[in-house]
Amino acid sequence: MTKKRMFMLALVALILLPGLLFAMPAAEEKAESTMRLAWWGNPTRDERTLKAADMFMAKYPGVKIESETTGWAGYWDKLATQAVAGSLPDLIQHDYAYMLQWVVDNQLADLTPYVKDGTIDLSKVNESFLTGGMVDGKIYGISLGTNAVCLTYDPAVLARAGIAKPNTATWTWEDFERIALEVYRKTGVQTLPFFTTDPRVGFEHLIRQTGAKLFGTTGLGFTDVAALREFYAIQLRLLDAGALVRPEVAFVSVSPEEGEFAKGKSWVEFIWSNQFVATQAAAGRPLELGLMPILKGAKAKGTYLKPSMFFSIPASAENPKDAARFLNYFLNDIEVNDMLMGERGIPIPDDVRAHMATKVDAINKQIFDFISLASTNSGSIDPPDPPAAGEFLKMARDVTLEILLKRISLDAGVAKIMNEGNNILR
Repeated sequence: MTKKRMFMLALVALILLPGLLFAMPAAEEKAESTMRLAWWGNPTRDERTLKAADMFMAKYPGVKIESETTGWAGYWDKLATQAVAGSLPDLIQHDYAYMLQWVVDNQLADLTPYVKDGTIDLSKVNESFLTGGMVDGKIYGISLGTNAVCLTYDPAVLARAGIAKPNTATWTWEDFERIALEVYRKTGVQTLPFFTTDPRVGFEHLIRQTGAKLFGTTGLGFTDVAALREFYAIQLRLLDAGALVRPEVAFVSVSPEEGEFAKGKSWVEFIWSNQFVATQAAAGRPLELGLMPILKGAKAKGTYLKPSMFFSIPASAENPKDAARFLNYFLNDIEVNDMLMGERGIPIPDDVRAHMATKVDAINKQIFDFISLASTNSGSIDPPDPPAAGEFLKMARDVTLEILLKRISLDAGVAKIMNEGNNILR
């Protein structure tokens, strides 16, 4: 090659080199992907979930997480709107009550492939924790914690009334009603109506104790209305005695801090065990956890261990891989679980749960102890709710309010729940 040709090639290279360098990304730069994360929550959950997202992004700087949080009441309406628009987030918090409906509507992705390729590690999770999120052998949701229905009460109020702490593993609804009346007579502190956000949770517990299920294959799963009737009869007797917080006050949706229990106007609140952290924080005083009372003549266990909630990946997710990576991180990472402190329920991986049992504070230790108690006093979880369950839940809450406001008689209200329930679910 002549010196002249070598000179010309070198000149061309010098001219092109800046453009080539500008066009090539630096080796250390990574293309950023965005993952949308949605959940329903409360101030405690919001704070910890946002922190978990920050910790994940620090560990995986190529991923940006956009967070969307809503209260329970508006969460499902928002997701329904996003589903219609084809704009669901990449990872959504889901609930057992709505799981089957979303699967039937082809809105959720099967997570089994992410388990098989190792993106989601379930090697330290007992299968019993996974069944609640499975339909026809496929995984559509992974539980974020073990949960059980319960009540929390103020032991100081009982002490003021001269009442010993109840043994909630054996107490009955007769015991509960007697305590509620005595507390009111001696302290003036009332009792909240049962499960004002979702009364179905309360009366389902009584129906299960009869050996029946709330939902059948079509329609309701029970025909004997005695347990359903007793659920309301107890509350009406307390209301007539002045011992029940007025329903027009109790059924108004407010933050935990603004609720009657947090303000000390009720000695008891009905919750799921994973809500205890936020309930305790809102109350700002020592509380106790207990099992729900037993129905007279019970034939079965009303309590069951339930996935507190799931993370699910919508079938329409734009970034499902990073959603699966975050789900795995949230589930298995010890450091992030040290920060989360079981707010969504007792962790399901064996190693995380064993570690957390030695790390939790006194409040979370109460939840661990309660889940142990519940595990020996629980029956099998019922199948996922039918697709029309959401409509049934709304109807049941509306009729509950009618009954407690005495706009309708007890028997007429129970008949309305049965008739409308069977029509909705058929």
